[in-house]
Amino acid sequence: MSQVPYREYYAQHTRRKMLLLVALVMTTAVFAVVAVRVGAVGLSTGEVLRSLVGLSEKASSAIVWNVRLPRVATAVVAGAGLAVAGAVMQSVLRNPLASPFTLGISQGAAFGAAVAIVGLGAGVTGSASADAVRVMDAWSVAGCAFAGSMVATLTIVAFSKYRGVSPQTMVLAGVALGSLFSAGTVLLQYFAEDAKVAAVVFWTFGDLGRASWRDVAIMATTTVLGSAYFMWHRWDYNAMEAGSESARGLGVNVDRMRLTGMFVASLVTATVVAFLGIIGFIGLVGPHMVRRVIGSDHRFLLPASVAAGALLLLVSDTLARVVVSPVVLPVGAITSLLGAPLFLYLLTGRGSLR
Repeated sequence: MSQVPYREYYAQHTRRKMLLLVALVMTTAVFAVVAVRVGAVGLSTGEVLRSLVGLSEKASSAIVWNVRLPRVATAVVAGAGLAVAGAVMQSVLRNPLASPFTLGISQGAAFGAAVAIVGLGAGVTGSASADAVRVMDAWSVAGCAFAGSMVATLTIVAFSKYRGVSPQTMVLAGVALGSLFSAGTVLLQYFAEDAKVAAVVFWTFGDLGRASWRDVAIMATTTVLGSAYFMWHRWDYNAMEAGSESARGLGVNVDRMRLTGMFVASLVTATVVAFLGIIGFIGLVGPHMVRRVIGSDHRFLLPASVAAGALLLLVSDTLARVVVSPVVLPVGAITSLLGAPLFLYLLTGRGSLR
C-alpha cells in the first residue's frame, strides 16, 4: 500500500492539532481583553484599547494599567506555569492524578514561603485587604518556597520508584505531605504575632491582586524558562509515555528526566506560590482538558496546557471579581470549586487517561 495516504493522514492530524492550539491561544487573548473590561467599574473595549495606547482619560488609564492589567498578566503567567508543571508531572510520573496541588508540592512551597514571611521577616502586613501581606524580599521567599516544594518533590519521586505503587497511592502520599506542611504552617501561625497570623492566613487563600509588575516579571521569567526546558525535552516525554523500559530502549535516561522534570516543575510552582499563595487544581484540570482534544503528544500538549492554564485562571479570577462585586473572592477558592469535581471523577477511574 502506498505511504502517501499515511503521510496525508498525519499531515491532516497535525494541522487539526495546530488549529486547536491556535484557537485556544486566541480564546485566551480575547478573554484577557474581557477580563480587563469587567469589574466594579465597567469599561468598554474602546476605552481599554485607548488606555493601552495612552489616549484614554486619566481615570480609565489608571484602572487599566494599575489594577486590571497587572491582575490579568498575573493570571496568564501563573495559570500557564501551574498547568505546564502539572502536565510534566503527569508525564514523568505516569500518573493522571499528579499536579502541584494533589502531590502536596504547593503546600510545601506555601510552608516555605510562610517561614520566610513569619520567621525571616520577608513580608510585611498592610492596612487594606488588598495588601494584607507584601513580599519585601522576593528572593528569600522564593528560595524558601522552593526548598519546601523540593522536600515534597523528592518524597514523591522516591515513592514513584517503588514497583507496584498505584497512582492513587502516590496521591494519598501527596495528601499526607500536604497535611504535614499545613500542620507546620499552623504551628508557625500559633507562635506568630496576631498581625502576621492574619497576613499568612490571607496569603494562603491565593490572590492575584497582590502581585506587582516586578513579581509578574519574576514569575514570567521562571515560567518561560521552565516551559522552554520542557519543550526542549518534548520527545523524551513522548518516549516515556510508552513506559520506562521502552523509553530506555530509545536512549532516554528515564531517572534523570524524571528528576529534572520534577525539579523544574517544582521551581515554577514554588515561584508562583511564593507570590500568590496556594491556587489549587489548575495543574490538574488544564492538562486533562487539552489532552482529551489534542492527545498526549507533548509537542502540542505542553503549549496547549500553557494556554489552557492561562484561560482557566483568567476565567476563575474574573468570576471571583464579579460574582459578589465589589467584593473580590479568593481565586484559590474558585479554582478548588471548579477542580474538585474533576478530581473526584478521575479517582473513580472512569476519567483516567492512562
